[in-house]
Amino acid sequence: MRRLGAVSRAVALIAVVTATGAGCGWSAASSPQAERTPGEAAPPPGVQRDAVPAGQVPSVGVLVAGDEHACTASVVASPHGNVVATAAHCATGLSLDSLEFAPGFSGSDKGTFPYGRWKVRAVQVDERWTADHEDAADFAFLTVEPDARGRSVQSVVGASVPEWGAGPDERVTVVGYPDPEHNPGNRPVMCTTDVHQDADEPAMMRMECGGFWVGTSGSPWLVDYRGPGRLGRIIGVLSGGDTDAESTAALFDAKARSAYERATQA
Repeated sequence: MRRLGAVSRAVALIAVVTATGAGCGWSAASSPQAERTPGEAAPPPGVQRDAVPAGQVPSVGVLVAGDEHACTASVVASPHGNVVATAAHCATGLSLDSLEFAPGFSGSDKGTFPYGRWKVRAVQVDERWTADHEDAADFAFLTVEPDARGRSVQSVVGASVPEWGAGPDERVTVVGYPDPEHNPGNRPVMCTTDVHQDADEPAMMRMECGGFWVGTSGSPWLVDYRGPGRLGRIIGVLSGGDTDAESTAALFDAKARSAYERATQA
């Protein structure tokens, strides 16, 4: 399977914390949401066949290492507001010394950081990924530090609510950052479409929507998305695909929840 955004400039493997976490006791009502920019439109209704410009979605951004950026990531609601989701193959090829999350990233060349750069302090992946790089385990949860003012990333840009074990048929909105070759302005794109179980890989979900080039790995798959102020529920992250129009996602399951709970305590 083609990986949509694996980082080629890896300098060290990220250490994975393996301690098992307990339940977090968090409720959806505690998730702050970023306000919608005046005049910004919600995704068009119905099913799309090609991605469209996403506008500003502050909770979605890119992973940054020095002057380089690769892969998409997004904030997931958590008790301390400090958890970010992406694909495992994006988060296990860079040193924690340089890894940061840049929500709302945009702009040509090195881009701009309207919500800052948030230092990643820990990465959690499933043992199936560590052992065999199983496609169904291609998800990771990152714990980020507060900013210089002591704020959590979630309090600044909002977060989607994690859902564990979504059904095989869903309507999702996917938001991601294609690579600069196909996206010179580094602007996010989105697609709202119906997704189904992948016939070739039953543990994966499949989407058919054009425009999801390399760089969109880690893009959140959101159910009930209604704009940056109503992000809905994240059920998985984009993992790979055969073309820019055929993408798959690693669906969040009980093992994903275990990795997430470790991230909430890291």
